[in-house]
Amino acid sequence: MLLKTLHLTNSWHETSGGIATFYRALLDEANQRGHQMRLAVPGQNDCTEDVGKFGKIYYLQSPRARLNSSYRIIYPSQFLRSRSKLRRIVAFERPELVEVCDKYTLNYFAALLRKQLLPALNYRPIVVGLSCERMDDNFRSYIGEIPLILKTFCSLYMKWLYFPFFDHHIANSDYTAEELRTAAQGHLVPRGTWVRPMGIDLGQLSPNRRSLEIRKHLLRQCGGSDDSVLLLYAGRLVPEKNLPLLFELLRRLSQEQTHDFRLVVAGDGIDRERWEKQCNEWTPGRASFLGHVKDRNALADLYANADVFIHPNPHEPFGIGPLEAMASGLPLVGPNDGGVTSFANARNAWTVDATVESFAAAVKDVAENEPLRNQKTALALETAQQYCWKKVAASFLDLYSALCRPAEPRHDVAPAPAFYSTPAARWQAIAFRGVSMAAERLFTAASAFGSGTSP
Repeated sequence: MLLKTLHLTNSWHETSGGIATFYRALLDEANQRGHQMRLAVPGQNDCTEDVGKFGKIYYLQSPRARLNSSYRIIYPSQFLRSRSKLRRIVAFERPELVEVCDKYTLNYFAALLRKQLLPALNYRPIVVGLSCERMDDNFRSYIGEIPLILKTFCSLYMKWLYFPFFDHHIANSDYTAEELRTAAQGHLVPRGTWVRPMGIDLGQLSPNRRSLEIRKHLLRQCGGSDDSVLLLYAGRLVPEKNLPLLFELLRRLSQEQTHDFRLVVAGDGIDRERWEKQCNEWTPGRASFLGHVKDRNALADLYANADVFIHPNPHEPFGIGPLEAMASGLPLVGPNDGGVTSFANARNAWTVDATVESFAAAVKDVAENEPLRNQKTALALETAQQYCWKKVAASFLDLYSALCRPAEPRHDVAPAPAFYSTPAARWQAIAFRGVSMAAERLFTAASAFGSGTSP
């Protein structure tokens, strides 16, 4: 069954890491299959990009996000109008399935589709929510440890304003899915949540790319010598990545007498200037900031010629960078919590508490224990082979097809999910009906108001 699917996300720009990489891989696999895939994302201007014979990206002119100006956001005002571009895209494309990867604005568009509150559409697509991060972690990244009142707000929002707006849910890791599991308690209509991991491009990543010349060049950039231990961080320089741990670790290691530790940072983001300045004060000459490395071959060379990959974030939803490091034969030091534990563990990596002391001990163990290093990196290479993008993208497209396949009962349409929502009972059911009716009236009013607004 060949489908047409439409995917919506605000987590997009060409250096946005995992989300953009995922959708590009999905478009590649869709073209291989003849699966018509459409992607709608925020952009500087309204335009389209054809991706192969069966793929297309719609860019919708959108303002920059307030908290992170690297991103743009499609706000509700851009789809409540009757002739808004997003409404016209859905009406023109008529996809069988619409997937939304966003928890803050586009989830409301999903609700309008699911409740059939858009007059121009005379059909009902399957509506799927894709969770690639957790809401509570987003709050924690920008305001620090969140108080109980905000934790409660996150839980209530996920339960009432996110989870019920979709027919099905997909999460990129068990860690991400846990937030959905809590939100799934007590709903009138049963919904399943599937876990599908992200992937990596195994065609370029290899320990065979190790080169004495490239390694010397990298060491010169950060003031090192042939005997230095070269640490690598590859990822965005943004609050949610727990970067204080990374740079405090370098500061601690710079005091070591037995080894000379140096750091290469591959990535960009709103915090880059802050951390470059901090490194110049704490560890002058020991860190090199390369910015975003767009050339995949150059990035593969970085992985293969470093000595240790540092992943400091215990709240990572999945972690493509650490997985790419493992596929390159680069020892991984990372947290023992978060989505990274989907593939990294004590057998194939150094997974420890997210503290400077634990990370420093792990880095020194990598540098000094060659037999253990060889054993773990060999197992890491085996693990990484399971996550090639083609296999991962195929699993998503197969799931979309299964979710659209007519079958009774509904839970037989696809392989068993990680969990189903639990039914509402007694006072929960009464409360849920009340909230649902109020939300539907609000959406109906918003839709009617938009229909009477000129474009």
